Amino acid sequence: MPHPGRAGCSAVRYVERVSNKVKNTALRAGTITAGTALMLLMSSPAFALTRDDGDDPGPGLSVIQTLGLYVVAPIVLFLIIAGLVIATDKSRKQAKSKG
Repeated sequence: MPHPGRAGCSAVRYVERVSNKVKNTALRAGTITAGTALMLLMSSPAFALTRDDGDDPGPGLSVIQTLGLYVVAPIVLFLIIAGLVIATDKSRKQAKSKG
């Protein structure tokens, strides 16, 4: 007998067997993941120690040059692009002329 104020609990269970297609898909995904991990481990950076023919690297960047190139330059470019978008925005000009 169900408890007062509660709906009766049915004995229906939703259990579905895993089909062979799902098993094969999971096996394929696991194989690809394991193969990729193995390839990444085999291609370690140690192979980059030998120089290739015609490889002529230039001098390295200083800390200031690196920060300027990878931090300051993107911020400045973002501000320039944002400023141009705001300056050429026609909807703001139309809203000011209506108000």
